[in-house]
Amino acid sequence: VQLQASGGGLVQAGGSLRLSCAASGRTFSTYVMGWFRQAPGKEREFVTAISWSGGSTVYADSVKGRFTISRDNAKNAGYLQMNSLKPEDTAVYYCALTSLSRIVTRSELYRYWGQGTQVTVSS
Repeated sequence: VQLQASGGGLVQAGGSLRLSCAASGRTFSTYVMGWFRQAPGKEREFVTAISWSGGSTVYADSVKGRFTISRDNAKNAGYLQMNSLKPEDTAVYYCALTSLSRIVTRSELYRYWGQGTQVTVSS
């Protein structure tokens, strides 16, 4: 499976962005999908994840209530709607897939990774 993340950019604090993750292959719907981010000088951190069916989601406390993850298995695509953005949300955002049947937050448990898309939030 190959992943392509897009939709990043420069936005002012309080603004919104919608990231997309396009997946190749016909097995996208069998994977749990997650979004991670990495800011300069910091470790990659979990942002959110969604079950293969879309029925379950988990969010990091730092984004809860502001970010929404979704997926469209018919289009082999996942999304991250980011609202009320803050400067501390600035990072490279990555989408990833894990073959585990449950949502996990540890990055080492995700097998496939996209190339990342830069999100910069100005104050």
